[in-house]
Amino acid sequence: MKSQATARFSEERGIIWGYRLDGRGGGVQQDRPGESAPSAPAFDWFYLRSDEPESLEWLREKDLDPQVIDALTALETRPRMALMAGGVLINLRGVNNNPGAEPEDMISVRIWFNANTIVSARRRERRSQAVDDLRHRIEENQGPRSPGEFVVMLAEHLADEIGEVVDSIDEGLTRVETDLDEQRIPLLQNKLYYLRGQTAVIRRHLAPQREALSDLYQTRQLLSEEEAINLQHQADRIIHYIEDLELARERVLMLHGALQYLLAAQQNARIYMLSIVAAIFLPLTFLTGVFGMNVAGLPGLENPDAFLYLSIAMLVVVIALFAFMRWKRWL
Repeated sequence: MKSQATARFSEERGIIWGYRLDGRGGGVQQDRPGESAPSAPAFDWFYLRSDEPESLEWLREKDLDPQVIDALTALETRPRMALMAGGVLINLRGVNNNPGAEPEDMISVRIWFNANTIVSARRRERRSQAVDDLRHRIEENQGPRSPGEFVVMLAEHLADEIGEVVDSIDEGLTRVETDLDEQRIPLLQNKLYYLRGQTAVIRRHLAPQREALSDLYQTRQLLSEEEAINLQHQADRIIHYIEDLELARERVLMLHGALQYLLAAQQNARIYMLSIVAAIFLPLTFLTGVFGMNVAGLPGLENPDAFLYLSIAMLVVVIALFAFMRWKRWL
């Protein structure tokens, strides 16, 4: 639990929390983050709100490179990796698990780190569950032992969340496939449009995220051999999710075509039925039109049984038409 001093510091300076990690998987939250330099193997982790003026002021007081400050506080970011000011800047994206938010409305996590400092940032009201999970691991003494391992663990948690969303998209498409029915076309179309939007948005962010992780793996900057291998594993997971989303996109197109076919078949069946009814009533309409004319000379005007004869004739026409259509296998 935060101390009162930490809470006041966070409110005044825009820092969500600050930890001094001991290099063995544990760490202690600091009441006054950044007041003293860590000694190896310890290192510091600062987590900021990037869109608060107090965070910008604190970053400047820490004498960080202006380029790093601009990257951490930028309003819009995309996944990327860059060597910057003697450290590494990496921007990653994660699933939005905040209440009322859509998972595809992905959260940006900006990180700059060197051998003894990690500075990460997010925007206000854009809480990342992956970062919270990493904090819990630190409190349970199962956290990162170096800044490089910090990035690897965070990438792993972000990939886990993305994997859950990709699996939910796959399950949603499977339900659409099993529920294909003419009576549920509007509902299935809405579901399909939603899944299609999710697939497109998440895939748009995953491709550059894979490149960012791969670039960091290739540079091996501030990473041990084991950390680099684990990071490449996370990049491979992202590639796998991209492939799954490609398959999901193909399934969406296939299911959209199936729904269009069902809709066209449903409309054709209705039009066909209307055509049958019209074909049956066309001769009847002709007969009633002819015998309904108010002109002299029409047969049956003086015969009291004329209506009965006409009704029988019309019934015979209907039966004959029905038999003809059955013979032609139109019914």
